[in-house]
Amino acid sequence: MASPRSPRPLDHLVLPVEDLETTRARHISLGFTIAAEARHPFGTENACVFFKDGTYLEPLAIASREECEQAAREGNVFVARDQAYRFRRSDTGFSAFVVGSKNAEEDRDRFLKLGMSGGDLLSFSRPMKLPDGSDLTASFKLAFAADLRAPDFFGFAVERINVPAADRSALTRHDNGVTGISEIILSEPNPTDFQYFIQELACNREVDANSFGMSIELDGSTVTVYNKAGMETHLGIIDASRERGLIGRAIVYHVEDLAAVAALLHANAVTARQVAGRLVVDPAPGQGAFYCFEEIR
Repeated sequence: MASPRSPRPLDHLVLPVEDLETTRARHISLGFTIAAEARHPFGTENACVFFKDGTYLEPLAIASREECEQAAREGNVFVARDQAYRFRRSDTGFSAFVVGSKNAEEDRDRFLKLGMSGGDLLSFSRPMKLPDGSDLTASFKLAFAADLRAPDFFGFAVERINVPAADRSALTRHDNGVTGISEIILSEPNPTDFQYFIQELACNREVDANSFGMSIELDGSTVTVYNKAGMETHLGIIDASRERGLIGRAIVYHVEDLAAVAALLHANAVTARQVAGRLVVDPAPGQGAFYCFEEIR
């Protein structure tokens, strides 16, 4: 197991969507390559977007409402949180970030000790189809972390068991030139109220706080929580609500040529705006978060 104070890598982001067909069309228009649909054994399904840096997006849809409801009743935290998010916010959004784990049971015990457990450990297996057409069975263990003050956002640590290395090179080549996720952006009027929660999920006590919010480093990417001023300055969003709690807002992607991304989006009739040196694409059907593109420096 990594040291408790060794920053964890970002594994993936959970993005609830209404249906995978709309999501596929939207992401293709944004220049992403999107994988084939895959189904979980508890009623949800996804079509992932993989990146060269090892991170990925998990657009998550409901394949069987009956199976999901049964799984939630039986204590499946992943499904229960997804259902709660859809009930409270919408079927399209950004509900969780996930860090890598070498021992999910130890992470579960650590979250319990810290008072931030999100529920029981979840273990499951499912078949996966690889780009070359072959099949494999992948197994996972998930340890959940949550804060009752933030009902619309959570995190978990995922351990992969007996999952062979797969050649995903065909899936990590994107027309928009994205190579990975550099930052995920959350919002909360007083970001440091959630400093402890994010520090412990990230396994990093170091925090960079300023008048716009705070940032905590993962291994290879950053988690930033902006207040209202930060949201306006860095994303061009004016939020007049009095809502409290962490909300998943934006994903920042690495690209090598921002002008090429702008040209691709324009050709595909996707509206983008320039904010603080980034191209920002607002949420739309099939895309529940702000997508920000920035050049690698």
